[in-house]
Amino acid sequence: MISIADQVFEELEHDILSGTYERDEVLTEVKLSERLGVSRTPIREALRRLAQEHIIELTSKGARVIGIDKSDISDICEIRLRLEGLAARWAAERADEEGVSILKETLDLQEFYTQKEDPESIKNADSRFHQTIYTLCGSTSMQDTLEPLHRKLLKYRRVSVSAHSRAEQSLAEHRAIYEAIAAHDPARAEQLTILHVQNARDSILLREKGN
Repeated sequence: MISIADQVFEELEHDILSGTYERDEVLTEVKLSERLGVSRTPIREALRRLAQEHIIELTSKGARVIGIDKSDISDICEIRLRLEGLAARWAAERADEEGVSILKETLDLQEFYTQKEDPESIKNADSRFHQTIYTLCGSTSMQDTLEPLHRKLLKYRRVSVSAHSRAEQSLAEHRAIYEAIAAHDPARAEQLTILHVQNARDSILLREKGN
């Protein structure tokens, strides 16, 4: 069972990282309580956790939205470059037949939504693909480190895959990673994942440069 505070945290985190709340916007416990229909106690707990994630700042006037800006993107992608390749390597070494089958299902979903040119669903399928690899790598520490970093790029990943050419390229990259993991080829899985994160970073930064 997920607690009310966890539900509030997840909803607020999503709204902040997707850009629903703008940078420097001030969120108050009273207004959030009214909007979400819950008491102020879970709101307060969720805001405290969001402050620990450094996407809001608690002030005397309320919670000031920080979110993720352009200066954070390179740092997050550099960390992902160092770690996601290793996660894919471990997945290739450790994944069983059932795990590989689950990864293929997420890839098939991404292909379906890419053909339909549905950016929101592509982004969700992309997230599931990466999260599945985090699970298959067999390291809770790795999973706990990478999942929040992946979520922090939510808004930018959605904008990136809204370009059909990048969505198709990302799908092809995921397919190659899947094949390496299914073949239990750790070195190739790591190499392909690093290349994928580099390409995703370059796509995001190019789009942000144009804004």
